[in-house]
Amino acid sequence: MPIFEYICKSCENEFETLVMNSDEHINCSCCGSDKLEKLFSSFASHDGSDSLSADVSETPSMGGGCCGSACGCGH
Repeated sequence: MPIFEYICKSCENEFETLVMNSDEHINCSCCGSDKLEKLFSSFASHDGSDSLSADVSETPSMGGGCCGSACGCGH
């Protein structure tokens, strides 16, 4: 059961969700829209040492809650 990351094209909310099967209908966790785009996920990798390192995107975070304050849902 993979976890997928999405961005809502209506309110720009970025979220992740556990998808049980490929036929499952996914909606935005903030505004409920079904206008979503699947994102490429970052992942953790093991570099041979005793610690894990994460692949961190250079894209800055929108901030401001779940929707970057775009939809006014209060999150």
